[in-house]
Amino acid sequence: MNETVLKPHTQDIVVDEVFPHAPETIWKALTSGELIGRWLMEPTGFEAVKGNHFTYKTTPSGAWDGIIRCEVLGVALNERFVYAWKGGHDGNVGYGSRLETIVTWTLSKVENGTRVRLVHSGFVLPRNNTAFNSMSDGWKKVVPRLGAIVDEQVSSKKLH
Repeated sequence: MNETVLKPHTQDIVVDEVFPHAPETIWKALTSGELIGRWLMEPTGFEAVKGNHFTYKTTPSGAWDGIIRCEVLGVALNERFVYAWKGGHDGNVGYGSRLETIVTWTLSKVENGTRVRLVHSGFVLPRNNTAFNSMSDGWKKVVPRLGAIVDEQVSSKKLH
C-alpha cells in the first residue's frame, strides 16, 4: 500500500504580512497574554514557555465544550512561536468537529520592518472543512489586528 492512501489529506492556512516594526516589538504583542486577548482571544494560563498548556474559550457546539486546548511546542525569541491547537469532538460534524492542528508564527526582519508569517497547519479534509473555511477568513482578519495592536502600543510607548 502506498503512503498516500494511509495519509489523510490536510490543508494549511497561510497569512503573510509585513509590519513597520522590529521583530522584538511584534514578539511582545505575540507573546503577551493581555495583548493576545485584544487581537485574537483571551487565553487562560498562557506563558510563552515550551511545554506550557493554555486554553482559549469559544462558542460550544454539540458535544464540544468550546475549549481550545493549546500547548507551546517551540519558542525561538523574536523569531518563531509554535503551539498545538486542539478542540472539537469526534461526535460533531461541521462546526465543532475534532481538530488537531499546529499554529506557527515566524518573524523575519525585512528592509521596511518585519514579515509576520502565520501557518495554521493540519486541517484534515473533509472532516475539518468548516473550521478550515471559517478560520481561513478569521486569520486574514486577526493578523492585521495584531499589527494594529502593535501600532497602538508603539504610539503609546508601551512597546519599543
